[in-house]
Amino acid sequence: MEHKKIINLAVIAHVDAGKSTLVDAFLRQSGQFRQNEDVVDCVMDSNDLERERGITIYSKNCSIMYKDIKINIVDTPGHADFSSEVERIIHTVDTVILLVDSSEGPMPQTRFVLQKSLEIGLKPILLINKIDKRDQRAEEVVDMVYELFLELNANDEQLDFPILYGIAREGIVQYDMQTPSENIEPLFETIVQHCDVYPNLDEEPLQMQVSALAYDEYVGRLAIGRIYQGTLKAAQQVIVCDSLGNSRRAQVSQVQIYQGLSKNKVDEACSGEMVVIAGIPDISIGETLCQDMDHLLPMEMIHVEEPTMSMNFIVNKSPFAGQSGRYVTSRNLKERLDKELEVNVGLKVEATDSADMFKVSGRGELHISILLENMRREGYEVAVSKPEVIMHRDDEGVLVEPVEEVIALVPSEYSGTVINKLNLRKGVMVDLTEENDFAKVVFNVPTRGLLGYRSEFINDTHGEGTLVRRIAGFEPFKGDIQQRANGALVSSATGKSMTYALWNIQERGQLFIGPQTPVYEGMIIGQSARNLDMDVNPIKNKKLTAIRSSGNDDAMKLTPHKQMSLEEALEFINDDELVEITPDDIRLRKKGLTLVDRKNLMREAKAGQ
Repeated sequence: MEHKKIINLAVIAHVDAGKSTLVDAFLRQSGQFRQNEDVVDCVMDSNDLERERGITIYSKNCSIMYKDIKINIVDTPGHADFSSEVERIIHTVDTVILLVDSSEGPMPQTRFVLQKSLEIGLKPILLINKIDKRDQRAEEVVDMVYELFLELNANDEQLDFPILYGIAREGIVQYDMQTPSENIEPLFETIVQHCDVYPNLDEEPLQMQVSALAYDEYVGRLAIGRIYQGTLKAAQQVIVCDSLGNSRRAQVSQVQIYQGLSKNKVDEACSGEMVVIAGIPDISIGETLCQDMDHLLPMEMIHVEEPTMSMNFIVNKSPFAGQSGRYVTSRNLKERLDKELEVNVGLKVEATDSADMFKVSGRGELHISILLENMRREGYEVAVSKPEVIMHRDDEGVLVEPVEEVIALVPSEYSGTVINKLNLRKGVMVDLTEENDFAKVVFNVPTRGLLGYRSEFINDTHGEGTLVRRIAGFEPFKGDIQQRANGALVSSATGKSMTYALWNIQERGQLFIGPQTPVYEGMIIGQSARNLDMDVNPIKNKKLTAIRSSGNDDAMKLTPHKQMSLEEALEFINDDELVEITPDDIRLRKKGLTLVDRKNLMREAKAGQ
């Protein structure tokens, strides 16, 4: 088999820096699409949730040809909750393109992904994106990136990184700010000059490490990884081993490689290639495929960051259970979570004392809520508890908790409110700068203190602020943090909500439902204006009489109710509340549906303290 010239690269950056848009430009300008083909933006974000939210959730591969070199490209997630995807992928590439916004500069997640790249010895290419912004400060951002490299202990070779400037949305990359360009040719040339093609190690014994997993309904679990040396053939007998000395025999049934956006079956793949293999149902991330027992070459297992947050997934037992979902039993729930574990290595699922409840841990609220949203769309019903931060004890037995670096960019007039709120949540201010009527506030805040804060932040900044966060490490327990200050409006009856009842109730707080909404006893229909829960009757209707009085029959105007998204619902609930998730609705409810149940649960909670 003729050996191919191969370069593997990953595009890394903070969320919304333009990674997927840059990959679009790669694909368009390398001839992957027909001239008359209608191509959507961010073509790599193929998942429905990715398109709706405008973020990359799952890392994806594609390939292009430049001259006689095959370039395998990985589009990685930028959100901190999906950092476990990035950690694994960068082990398989020869270089990374570090994308930085020309006005924002390096953000928390930029630091994380760059640190991981430098640790394994990669030499990044810096691309300053969005240089067409009115508030661009490209030269200043380059200096900020240099400082970041120095802070992360980059070596001399890594510090000598190429710098390019571009507008990914228009498919333009240029060597400097003064020299215009019409395409991304400068980026192609820089990749080829800066990064050597993978050496020809086809004659060496096989060594391939699994860096990601996927699932196919027909062939089962798929393993994705790079062949570091040797060649891999379809139907080949291999040894699967790990760095702990465990090994077993297996057979590869299929070998696929990336060609453009698609995967194509091949008889044989060479060293340096990114491959997708089928036929080994129990293969895991970090394991190495070797040629035979005489040539065991296990690679160091890939470390994945531990989960920082957990919540309980409970079989839905509300009065409306089973009305819209197809999968409602504990067996259905367990099978779905087991299936997720096949591919989602940042997730952890544990059994509990109850057969109807599972403890699910992940890297953050978004990480777990994406799983819940996918389950909801697939026809599952589930109730989930308030997210809880996972605590640890350090080597000296001290209780420690995750702390996040938070960067808030807000109009200066709202900065005082944001600073005050983060102080109340046990945050410590690290930096404060002001420019062009905007304040950039940097805080270190316990993850516990950030639960439920995002929607409060949006309200406090009138939707004009941006909030980004990343796990900065673990620090000693910070003490009690006040959570939601307001109580809930709890339905005391079952039926359909009435305009007349809601019109009277809306004076007591903010409603989450409109008229003619099915409700049940114990369901939360709004937020109380006071710090106590209120039992209300949303199904009460006006009594009909034959007498009309002037003014009493005027039209009742309801204030528009708040439609809770899944993330907002998870942020809102307290310890004694649940979010009921079904294909048709997201409802909030008390754990105890009747007043008596709630009093008993409160008594038990106090006795257990």
